Amino acid sequence: MKRTIIIAFVALFSIVQAKAQKSEIFAPGGKAIKGYDAVAFFKQSKAVKGTDSLSYQWKGANWLFASQEDLDAFKATPEKYAPQYGGFCAYGASDGTGHKAPTQTETWTVVNDKLYFNYNPKVKELWLKDQENLIKKADANWTELKDKN
Repeated sequence: MKRTIIIAFVALFSIVQAKAQKSEIFAPGGKAIKGYDAVAFFKQSKAVKGTDSLSYQWKGANWLFASQEDLDAFKATPEKYAPQYGGFCAYGASDGTGHKAPTQTETWTVVNDKLYFNYNPKVKELWLKDQENLIKKADANWTELKDKN
């Protein structure tokens, strides 16, 4: 009996780990964009922290918002506001190494009405030098990369 419980626990843990590793959205602690309001990057041109009371579950992550208006806008068209590459590093998605890199909120940019994040400010500098080509590369890589850990 004890052995059966241990085996069941290990199996369940393995399934949970596999799902967590294959998340399409970068969501430390379950919060997309580390709890920042995705819509505010577009409407206010700055990073604005969302609140737990204004949250929406989408693609396995909690998205937080600073206002009901922003929450409603995201609910209506999440693809319009959600960061590219699930909020993982845009530069990293372009490099072809086959891994997803975490990001820092202050590295955000909006290019052609799409939100991007980078690993850190130094990587953002590299990203800014050749965004158009890097976006093409990252877009091509993301189809396979999004389901990897």
